Amino acid sequence: MSSKQQCVKLNDGNFIPALGFGTYKPEEVNENKPLEAIHLALEAGFRHIDTAYVYQTENHVGQAIRSKIAAGLVKREDIFLTTKLWCTFHRPELVRYNLEKSLKNLQLDYADLYLIHYPVQMKPGEDLFPEDEHGKTLFDTVDICATWEAMEKCKDAGLVKSIGVSNFNSRQLEKILNKPGLKYKPVCNQVECHLYLNQRKLLNYCKSKDIVLVAYCALGSQRPKRWVDPSSPVLLNDPILCDMAKKHKRSPAQIALRYHLQRGIVVLAQSYKENEIKENIQVFEFELPSEDMKILDSLDRNLRYAPAPFGEGHPEYPFSDEF
Repeated sequence: MSSKQQCVKLNDGNFIPALGFGTYKPEEVNENKPLEAIHLALEAGFRHIDTAYVYQTENHVGQAIRSKIAAGLVKREDIFLTTKLWCTFHRPELVRYNLEKSLKNLQLDYADLYLIHYPVQMKPGEDLFPEDEHGKTLFDTVDICATWEAMEKCKDAGLVKSIGVSNFNSRQLEKILNKPGLKYKPVCNQVECHLYLNQRKLLNYCKSKDIVLVAYCALGSQRPKRWVDPSSPVLLNDPILCDMAKKHKRSPAQIALRYHLQRGIVVLAQSYKENEIKENIQVFEFELPSEDMKILDSLDRNLRYAPAPFGEGHPEYPFSDEF
C-alpha cells in the first residue's frame, strides 16, 4: 500500500500523507546520495517529501520530482512537498524572499507546506549559521508573530498551500494562537520525536489545538557528526525494540515508525538504502496491539539527539521548556 493512501486532515482542510521521506544530508554523506535516495523513495511509493532551505538538498528534491513527472510516474498534485523558512530570514520582509529562493531551487510553482524551521532568529546575511569571532551565534530580534503574518501572506499569494511551524514548544505555539487578528493557525508542529523522546505532553497539547505533530529523527537520526553526540545510544539497536521486531517479523525501523502512526503522528523516515526505503513504506501493512504500544511507551527517556546547539542562548531557544 502506498503512503498516499493514508493521509491526515490538517486544520485548513488540506491533507498530509501520514508517512514522509526526509532529505536532510549530513556533511559526511556524498553529494549525490540525496538525489539517488529521493528517486528511490518516489519509485517505492513515497509521495510526501520533506526538505528545507538549510538542508541544501532542495535542488535534488526538485530534480527528482520533475524527472518522475516527466516519466509519467506522478503528477505534481500527487506530491506533498514541505520546505522551511531558515532562521536568518525571520524578518517579515525576508520571509517571501526565502520561500521564493526555495521554490527556485525546487523549480516548482508552489510548496504544499511551509514551516518556520526554528523559533530562533539569527542575523540576516549569506551565512546560514552566522557567528562572531568567538564562535558564538549572532542572533536577531524579531517578533515571531510578525514572521507568522508574513507566512500567512505567502499562503494568500498562492506560493504555499499550508503553513506551520517546527521545533516550537507549547508556549511559543500559544503566542501565535493568541495573536490578535490571526488569519491561519499553524497546521502542524514538526519536532524531534522517537521512542526515546516520545513527546507525550507536546502531542497532547497539539491534539487539543487541532495541530498535527510531525516526527523527525523518528528512527533515531542519521547521527551527523556535527550535531549528534556519538556516545548517544543507537535507537534501532534497542533490545526491546529488536525483540518486538522479531516477534512481528518486521524490521526495528518498521516498528518504530508504526508506533508513531498509531499515536496519530505524521512520521518522516529517511534512508539512503533501497531495501530500507522499500521496507519503511510497508508500515501500513500491520498493526501493533495495545500491549506492545504500552511497552514502546515505556522506552521514553527524554533523550534528544538534535538539541540545536546553535540556538542555545537565544531567549526563544525552544528546548529549555518542558514541552
